[in-house]
Amino acid sequence: MIVVASYNPTVITLTETLTLVKDKERLENRLKEIPPEPGIYLMRDQKGDILYIGKSKKLRSRLRSYFRDSQPLSPRIATMVQQVADIEFIVTDTEAESLALEANLIKQHQPYFNVLLKDDKRYPYVCITWSEDYPRIFITRKRRIDNEKDKYYGPYVDTRLLRYTLHTIKRIFPLRQRPRPLFKDRPCLNYDIGRCPGVCQQLITPQEYRQTVQKVAMVFQGRTGELIDTLTSQMEKAAQAMNFELAAEIRDRIKALGALNADQKVSLPDDTISRDAIALASDDRHCCIQLFQIRAGRLVGRLGFFADARSETPGAILQRVLEDRYQMADPVEIPSEILVQYQLPEAEILADWLSERKGRKVSIIVPQRQTKAELIEMVERNAKYELERTQRFADRNLQSLQDLAEILDLPDFPKRIEGYDISHIQGSNAVASQVVFIDGIPAKQYYRHYNIKNPNVRIGHSDDFASLAEVIRRRFRKYQGGENSIEDAEDFPDLVMIDGGKGQLSSVVAVLQEMNLLQDVKVVSLAKQKEEIFLPGESLPLPTDPEQPGVQLLRRVRDEAHRFAVSFHRQQRLNKSRRSRLDEIPGLGFHRQKQLLAHFHSVDYIREASVKQLMEVSGIGQQLAQEIYNYFHPA
Repeated sequence: MIVVASYNPTVITLTETLTLVKDKERLENRLKEIPPEPGIYLMRDQKGDILYIGKSKKLRSRLRSYFRDSQPLSPRIATMVQQVADIEFIVTDTEAESLALEANLIKQHQPYFNVLLKDDKRYPYVCITWSEDYPRIFITRKRRIDNEKDKYYGPYVDTRLLRYTLHTIKRIFPLRQRPRPLFKDRPCLNYDIGRCPGVCQQLITPQEYRQTVQKVAMVFQGRTGELIDTLTSQMEKAAQAMNFELAAEIRDRIKALGALNADQKVSLPDDTISRDAIALASDDRHCCIQLFQIRAGRLVGRLGFFADARSETPGAILQRVLEDRYQMADPVEIPSEILVQYQLPEAEILADWLSERKGRKVSIIVPQRQTKAELIEMVERNAKYELERTQRFADRNLQSLQDLAEILDLPDFPKRIEGYDISHIQGSNAVASQVVFIDGIPAKQYYRHYNIKNPNVRIGHSDDFASLAEVIRRRFRKYQGGENSIEDAEDFPDLVMIDGGKGQLSSVVAVLQEMNLLQDVKVVSLAKQKEEIFLPGESLPLPTDPEQPGVQLLRRVRDEAHRFAVSFHRQQRLNKSRRSRLDEIPGLGFHRQKQLLAHFHSVDYIREASVKQLMEVSGIGQQLAQEIYNYFHPA
C-alpha cells in the first residue's frame, strides 16, 4: 500500500510563497506533518517545479537533516535547499517500495538536482527482441523503452570483445541471421550450413526457437558457467542414447563457450560467489563509472556509465547507477555480493530491494583490504583511463568550438550548429539534409530530411541555389513575422553552415533578408575545393588554415550533412525504381503499391506470387490481383 500526502503531479504555482529557509515557522510546521516512516519526498521551488526527489527509511529525520545548520551538505545540494518552497511526500509500506517508486518518478520528471545518467553512444548494448515471435539479437547504441518485452544488456565498454562474443554465439547456436527473408519460398544458404534454423520459412516453431535464444541470453546474463553445465548434461544424455552426432555438436558448443572470457580470470578467495564491483573516477566536469561483473571467478562483463560529476556525492552517484542497472536486470542477473568504492547513502534500502528481487540475501560491501579492495582499485583504475579519454575528447571539442568562435567573431561558442546539403542526380529525386551538432557532437535525434518541392527542379534540370533557398525558407518560416520568439526557442541555431561556395550562400542570404531574419541567423558556407569559409556580403574567403580545429569542425558538419543527404537520396531512388514497373499496372495506385511492397518486400516476389497470394494484401481484390498477375505473366 502507498499513502500519498500533498502529492499532485501537475505543476503548482507558488510564486507568492517564500522559500522554506526564509520562513522558519512554516518550515517547522511542515516538518512536523511528515511522518517518521519509509517513503519518498519531492522538493519544489516557488514556481512549483520539482527540484529533487529522494527516499528514506524515516522521512522526517531525512528532511530535517537538509535544514540543520550542523549538517554538512555538498555545494550543489546546499544550493538546492535554498530554493525549496514546498515539500511533498509519499509514504510506502517498505523501503524497497520507496526505492522503486523514486526511480520511476526520477525518470518521469528528470529533476535538475538529482543524479541523471548521461546517454553516451560510445558504449553499445545487446538487444534481444522478445516482442517478436522469432527474437532477433543485435548490437545497438540506443536503448529504446517503447517495448517492455525487449531486453537490453550493457552498456559494454569493450566493443571489440562484445562483437567477438556475438559473432562466436552466432557460430555456436543456429540463430535468425536476417531481419527479413532473402527468398520468399525457400531458406537461404545460412540454413543449408546450419547457421539458421529456417526462421524465414517457419521450419522451427517459435517455442523451439525461443529455447535457443534463452540459452544465448544466459551468456549476456553472466551465466555462461551455468549454460555449460546444462549443455554438458544434454551431451551426456545424447551419448547415452547413442546419438553421437548430436553429442559431438553439443561438445563443440561447450568448447567454444569455454573459450569466451577464458583469459579473464580474477583471483578471489571464493570463486563460487557471483559479484559485481563498481567504482568511479571524476574531475570537475565528468564522472566515469565502471562496473565489473564477476561470475565463478571470471570477468564476464565490463559495463560503463557517465554522470555529471557536480550532481551529487560519489556514493550517491554509485547508488544511482546500481539502481538503474538492476531495475533493468532480471533477478537471475543480480549478484550475491556487490563491492562498492564508497559507502552508499541508502545501502540498506538497496540491499533489501535487491534481496527481495533475487529471492536470497544480497550484500553490499565497501572492502578495506586484501583482494576485494585490490579488485575495487582495478575497477577504479579502468574508470580513470576512461576519464582521461573523455577529457581528451572534451578538450579537443572545446578547442574546436573556441577556434570556430574566433574565426567567425562569434560572441560565444556556437552551442547548436546546423548543416545543410542538397543531393540529386541531374535534378532527379532532389532532396536536402539538415544535420545538427550540439556542443560539437552530432545530435542525430534532431536530423531532418527534406524532399525538394520546387517544380522547376526535375530530371535534367537541377538548381542547388533554389533548392537551398527552399529548405532554409521551410526551416525558419515559423520565426517569420515574429510569430515565435527566437530568444525562447530551444531549436534556434547559433550557426548555420551551407555546403557550397558564394553562390549557394548568396541564395540563402537572399531568403533570410526577405524573411527579415538575416540579423538573427549567423550563416556561413564551406566550399569543398579548398575548404574555404565564406561570409555573407564578402567576396573573398576568410584567411584560415584547412587543418585548424574550427575549420575541421565545420568540415565534420559538412561531411555529415553530405552523408545524410546522399543516403536519403539513394533511398528515394530505390523506392522509385521499385515502384517504376508497378506504375504501369492499370488501377494500381501509389497506396496499394506501398502495401504490395510492404507485404512482398520486392518486385521479384510480386512477380512470382499467384493471384491468391496477391489477394492476401489488404485492398487487393480479385480483379486487381488478376491485373497484376497478367502484367507479369502476359499470354
